[in-house]
Formats: sequence, structure tokens, C-alpha cells
Amino acid sequence: MRLYKREIRDPEIIREILEECSVVRLGTRDEEGMFIVPVNFGYEFYEKESGQALTLFIHGAGEGRKADAFDLCPDVAVEMDCRHGIITGDYTCSYSYSYRSIMGNGKVRRAADEQEKVYGLTKIMEHMAPGAEIEFSPAMLERTEVFCIEMGKFTAKERKAKQK
Repeated sequence: MRLYKREIRDPEIIREILEECSVVRLGTRDEEGMFIVPVNFGYEFYEKESGQALTLFIHGAGEGRKADAFDLCPDVAVEMDCRHGIITGDYTCSYSYSYRSIMGNGKVRRAADEQEKVYGLTKIMEHMAPGAEIEFSPAMLERTEVFCIEMGKFTAKERKAKQK
């Protein structure tokens, strides 16, 4: 990160960003090349001795370009952002943009078993539809894949709008 003054380390603000964002963009690669996949997500964020830890959960089909790319190369780039706004300036090139974001790198893996699949789907529902009734039928669990993204490295950043 070039501008360390914009880095966010406060876990409560990182949680705010995770809650406000409804889409995460995943950069991945397959035989056709690099591509970006925007997906809804759930998450688990916690403190540990070595620092902050973040796991993202997404779901989808067990086959197709995204799933095949994850199987081929589990390394992904991750980006999410919120609080967008134009920052006006005194001249053309002094305009900017306000935001909060999380970016980083992670490794994708398929949920290890049905228990982890249910856990990941529950995290997705809790994030995307708080308070909704959560129930998973065996048929749905069988045809739905849950991918877990262990974030090896991530940073949170904020560019605030100018106060008037």
C-alpha cells in the first residue's frame, strides 16, 4: 500500500466495510486467461495471535468456468468497496473519489463436507439476508457448491470525502 495514511487497521471499521459491501470481485485465471467474477458472499472475521483473519464464503455450481478455474489454480485476488462519492477539486485533475475497500489475496477451496457447506451457506445468508429463515434441503445441498476463500493477506483502506 502506497498511502499508509489511508490504511484501516481497526477491526470494528473492517467489520463495517464487510457488512456494507454486498459484492466481492474475485480475480482468477483459467486456460482462456484472467477474468473477474463478482459474487455475493458471507464471511468470518476474527482476531488471532498473528493478526486479523478473514475467510469469505461464496456459492455456485460445482462445474463451469469459475469452479474449473478454482480447481486449476486456487489463488485469487479479492476486492470489495463501498461508500462511493466524488470529491470535487479546485481544478480538473484535483477531483478524486471517496471509498472504503478491502483488497487482498487468498486461496479458494471447496467446502470439505456437508457441515462446512451448511456453515458457509449460513454465513452467506446472515450477511445477505439478515433475519431470513435459514433452511437447507438435502437436494439443494447436493447441487450447490460452497467455496471457502482463506485470505492470506488483505488490507482495508479509506479515502474520506472532504468536510465542508
